[in-house]
Amino acid sequence: MIEAGSLIRSLSGRPAARNFHTFVLNEIGLGIVTGRFPVGSILASDAVMMETYGVSRTVLREALKTLEAKGMIEARPKVGTRVSPQSRWSFFDPQVLSWHFYARPDRRFYESLFDIRRALESRAVILSSRHRTAEHVRLMKYWLHQMDMSESTLETHGLAGLEIHRVIAESSGNILLRSVTGIVELTLALALKSLAGPEAIGYRNGSVEAHTRLLVAIEGGNSADCEQAVGEIIAMDAEHAMKAVSPQSM
Repeated sequence: MIEAGSLIRSLSGRPAARNFHTFVLNEIGLGIVTGRFPVGSILASDAVMMETYGVSRTVLREALKTLEAKGMIEARPKVGTRVSPQSRWSFFDPQVLSWHFYARPDRRFYESLFDIRRALESRAVILSSRHRTAEHVRLMKYWLHQMDMSESTLETHGLAGLEIHRVIAESSGNILLRSVTGIVELTLALALKSLAGPEAIGYRNGSVEAHTRLLVAIEGGNSADCEQAVGEIIAMDAEHAMKAVSPQSM
C-alpha cells in the first residue's frame, strides 16, 4: 500500500523505499510505466533480477505477485513473466498512479486523468452537500485554514488540499468514491510540480479562494455552486499540469 500524501511529499525527490519488497516493487513497476520494460516484453529471469536488485527469491516473488495482482504482469509456464497490455492495469490503484508521476508527460493520459477526476468529484461534492455532517464541515474548514496558512511550501499547501478532498469523498456517503483520492493526489502533484516563483503564489491564492467557495457551497447544501467551484479547482490544476506536455504531442 502507498500512504496517501506520500506522492506530494516526494515533490522534492523520489521517496526512499521502506523495505526490500517496496524497493523491488517500485523499481519494476516504475520500469513498466516508464517503458523501460515495454508492454509485451519478457522480464529477466529470477536469477538475473535477484542479482540486479540484491534481494532474495522470496522478496522478488512477493514483488512480482503484487505486480501481477495489479494487472501489470503475467507469469506463464515455459515463457516467463510478460508485461501485460495497459488495458489490464489497475489504474485506480494509488501505487500504479504514483508511478505515472515519474513517467514522461503524456497528453492523452493527462486528459483522461482530469476527465475522471472531474466526473467523480462533481458527483462527490453534490453528495457531500447532502450528507455532510457538522464534523465533516469542521474538518474541511480546518484543512482550508491550513491551506491558507501554508505560505512556506507548495507541499504543505498540496497536502492540506488533498485532505479537504479526502473529507469530501468520505462525507459523500458513497464508499466507492473514496477511490478518487489517488487520482486527486496525482493530478494535484502534477500541477504543483509545474509551479515556481510568482506563479506559485498566484496558484495558492486562487486555490484557497476556490476551495473557500466550495466549502461554503457544501455547508450551505448548494449542489450547483459545489459543481461550479470544484470544476474551477480541477480546471486550475489541469491548466498547470498540461504545461509539462510537449507542444509536439498537443
